Amino acid sequence: MPRSDRMEHQLAYLIASVNRQLEIDLEEKLKGEGVALEHFRILSALASQNGQPMGELAHRVLVDSTTLTKIIDKMTADALVYRAPDSNDRRRVLVFLASKGQALHKKLKGLAVQQERDILGTLDAEGAGKLEAILRTMIQG
Repeated sequence: MPRSDRMEHQLAYLIASVNRQLEIDLEEKLKGEGVALEHFRILSALASQNGQPMGELAHRVLVDSTTLTKIIDKMTADALVYRAPDSNDRRRVLVFLASKGQALHKKLKGLAVQQERDILGTLDAEGAGKLEAILRTMIQG
């Protein structure tokens, strides 16, 4: 089946458009709680795997290392996260979720869960499973 040359029909454009809509929606919900999307991503990443090196955390939350350093500085000042040396390699610094950050994440994660339910609610169970599998395959390359 021939594909259109129109930008609106290009796969990268479609994926970026969906991502943008999802981010705008979640940003609005988080803004009501006074939390930036990047901060929520960091809280979520640390909630799923606490004590991450800065480089790995930057990769997981989709920001560059310089940006992550600035965000972590702010989140540390807000007592949401803290840095500590890696017990296996004192030269390496790990980022941990502080108790205040854990409480905030617990409060906010329902927003992301509800957003996912709303999105997947437009698909049947088989379609939702296929979508997730396709996206994971694309991410893994």
